[in-house]
Amino acid sequence: MRQAFVTIFREEGIKGLWRGTVPGQLLTVPYTAVQFVALQQCRQAARRLGFAEHPRWQQAVPFVSGALAGAAATMASYPFDLLRTTLAAQGEPPVYASMTDAARGIVRQHGLRGLYRGLGVTVLEIMPYAALQFGLYDVFSRAYSSARAKLDPARADSPPTSLQYFVCGLAAGMLAKLGTHPLDVAKKRFQVAGLQRSTRYGQRVSPDAVRSLRQVVHDIATKEGAAGLFKGALPSILKAAPSAAVTFVAYEFFLHWLTTANPSWVATSAAPAPAAVGSSGSSGGGGAAARRPLH
Repeated sequence: MRQAFVTIFREEGIKGLWRGTVPGQLLTVPYTAVQFVALQQCRQAARRLGFAEHPRWQQAVPFVSGALAGAAATMASYPFDLLRTTLAAQGEPPVYASMTDAARGIVRQHGLRGLYRGLGVTVLEIMPYAALQFGLYDVFSRAYSSARAKLDPARADSPPTSLQYFVCGLAAGMLAKLGTHPLDVAKKRFQVAGLQRSTRYGQRVSPDAVRSLRQVVHDIATKEGAAGLFKGALPSILKAAPSAAVTFVAYEFFLHWLTTANPSWVATSAAPAPAAVGSSGSSGGGGAAARRPLH
């Protein structure tokens, strides 16, 4: 990672470290918005269908809801993901001068479908990632609350703290990214296929080399070994883990604010009392406005 950092700084300057920032930010806004709206819809559907209270399916609800929410968010924002990766990977001299230039070039070369090149692989990658992120966050939150109740029984009925949200989100984000990183590596091969960047940044990826996910994973494992599937895992985790932690803290904060400022909203979006009690480790319930894990 240090070598990559130094090389980028030496060859592209300080601006190179922020290459792809604009499409990255344009990706984050719709992705996060759609993800959490879809998550709420999945939670409501699970409650209507009785899965949220069913002993067999209750634990699976946050995993399944996270997977579906991640897929919906990816499909809603994918072109920005493709443009971000393209701009970040092109190096010097740049193939495209800007985000709009990259979009025009991709459409000119591949048609509108080119902006969705690699979407299928990305959805396959994001579904287990989001499932693990939301599911593990719920598991860690309940374990944290249970441990806190044992260590300090006087605080057993207290709602989760921001520190709890941050720690649980950090751990969930780290493990989710580590577990799905090989799929992320394959996804980026699809996204940069055909990009005519300088060969000093490595061998160009031919469009013929990314005909299927199985082919890409096999080629990486054959030519680079198992370590090739985890190339770039450290910087990826260093980015994903704190990002997930901050996202969960912000989500829980605004969810708490909404349920406190607008009690009528609770009836349609808040989790039922048994689930809220189980999540917070409370034996007496924290009330509708108590912040809680995402299930």
